[in-house]
Amino acid sequence: MTAAKDLDTGLTHETSPGLTPPPVPGPDRADEAPEQPVDMKQAVLDGLGGPSGMVYTTLPVVAFALAVPFMSLMAAIGAAIAIAAALAVFRMWRGEKLMSALGGVFGVAAAGGVSAMTGSANDFFLIGIWASFAGGVITLLSLLVRRPLTGVIWNAVHGGAHPWREDRPTLLVHDLATLAITAVFAGRFIVRQWLYVADSTAGLAIADTVTGFPLTALAAVAVVWAFRRSTKRLVKTDTATAQD
Repeated sequence: MTAAKDLDTGLTHETSPGLTPPPVPGPDRADEAPEQPVDMKQAVLDGLGGPSGMVYTTLPVVAFALAVPFMSLMAAIGAAIAIAAALAVFRMWRGEKLMSALGGVFGVAAAGGVSAMTGSANDFFLIGIWASFAGGVITLLSLLVRRPLTGVIWNAVHGGAHPWREDRPTLLVHDLATLAITAVFAGRFIVRQWLYVADSTAGLAIADTVTGFPLTALAAVAVVWAFRRSTKRLVKTDTATAQD
């Protein structure tokens, strides 16, 4: 047995040959590890299916609108679903995730199912019209209760550990980003509903394309801007403080 002296406490303890002294308790370094900022631009693009994913969703709609005047409703629906399925196969061949690739097929199949049940080509766009209405209502309500949806999502992504609503500049940027999303949803609903009432299938297809990818891209820019500002103010500030 040999005596070992604890440098921190000045106490001695006995150890057996070949055995190491018990470790001295220290601070838990894992608790002090600063949070790593999330790449919000990539997260938003992934959520939207990426730029190419947003483009792919418009192709079956265009095919449906072009086919309806020249063939039966069921044949036009089948053509749209076939194109969506072919695009899904192509996307999986490129290495995209299964559910991301199949999402467009499910959406086109659901829209086609509604149209087939009602016998109206315009009803192919009905789910999108009312989804825009629901999205606008949800985002507007989040603003009215002072919990803008983009801020709630940003905080959830970062573990829900940041007082983002108490930081007025951060709350303001999420108000603006959520308002931009509300405007996109409202614009889509108003334009498409007007064309639906006007019984314009071709107009609905054009509106679906024009108010789809371009407006989604603009809203994504606003969301990325709000997320980056929030990360810079809250996450990176906490990281710098922890390192000091």
